[in-house]
Amino acid sequence: MVIVADLRLQNAKPDVTARSLSQITPPRAFTDDINPNSCQLLADQSIKNKPPQPPPKRRPAPSSSATPKEKRTRQSKLAKENDITGDEEAEIKEAFHLFSTKSDEYRAEKEGVIKTQDVRRALIALGLPPADQKELASILSAVDPTSTGVVTYEPFLSVCALKLHARSDDAIAAEVEHAYKLFTRGTAGPISVAHLKRVARDLKEDVSEELLRDMVREANGGDALHAGVSLEQFREVMMRAGVF
Repeated sequence: MVIVADLRLQNAKPDVTARSLSQITPPRAFTDDINPNSCQLLADQSIKNKPPQPPPKRRPAPSSSATPKEKRTRQSKLAKENDITGDEEAEIKEAFHLFSTKSDEYRAEKEGVIKTQDVRRALIALGLPPADQKELASILSAVDPTSTGVVTYEPFLSVCALKLHARSDDAIAAEVEHAYKLFTRGTAGPISVAHLKRVARDLKEDVSEELLRDMVREANGGDALHAGVSLEQFREVMMRAGVF
């Protein structure tokens, strides 16, 4: 969900067998806020298969049916109060820190403060942009009710939590379709190798045609190359990669 990771791209060369369609994405809207050249190579390393780690000494090895648990960020009191996970709070905090500064007037604020004019940009970085100016005005009224010009961390987190809860299945489906049509230039699809070539060229990414073909085959489950990638297959890839 959160889209802050595009600012911290890893340079490691990915394993071809682990590459997927989710690794390249067309430039987002909001180009007035985010440089298109910073658009992300999504899930570049997260989808790679890591070698199994040996069990700790003096402990029995896990059974073959055991599934290793993912490490989760501990849920803070503030996260519990707003009914979000520790990982979600970490993403919110990271977006806040992209724009936060320390202030003598707000020295008690451990996370610093951000200017009200940066609230929209922080929400965009999280993938939670205001729907329109009316919603933005409502958000600013909630996070800065006395019009001080700055926003502290707690009210910002509360607004982000509300927007996270408001993301319905229909909203996510609309986002997936919008992203899909960025590849297909507004057509019904399917996504073809030619589409991926254009996106890679737009992002100035040097990706071989062979690798693009592998991406299509991986996304469509090994169907014929000319079958391309359907909207449903695209959605499954993005959900597996944690993009939506």
